[in-house]
Amino acid sequence: MSWSGPDNFPATSLADNLDKKLLVILRDGRKLIGVLRSFDQFANVVLEGALERITVGELYCDLPLGLYIIRGENVVLIGELDLEREELPSFMVRVTPTEIKQAQKAEKDATELKGTMRKRMEFLDID
Repeated sequence: MSWSGPDNFPATSLADNLDKKLLVILRDGRKLIGVLRSFDQFANVVLEGALERITVGELYCDLPLGLYIIRGENVVLIGELDLEREELPSFMVRVTPTEIKQAQKAEKDATELKGTMRKRMEFLDID
């Protein structure tokens, strides 16, 4: 297969996304949404009106962050959001930050309990 030139590739420059609403996924799993205002050669980005979207099951919460600078080494993915489409499915329920933290704690506790039960079963040699 031969390469026919750069015209066949989608835009790879962040310059095409300036002043657009973006979703940025970070290395630690956080999802940030905001308007791209600036970037540099290291993919350090500045988001205006940034918010962190936290989801737990069918619950979600948007935590406002304001003007946010993200170091490029922490960026996993940057994608443009379609402003004409609904961002979330209709079954998602918006909750308060307190409620989402409680849901996160409950999910973490359930995961830890599952892990300890698995260790017990391995100890007893039960599958």
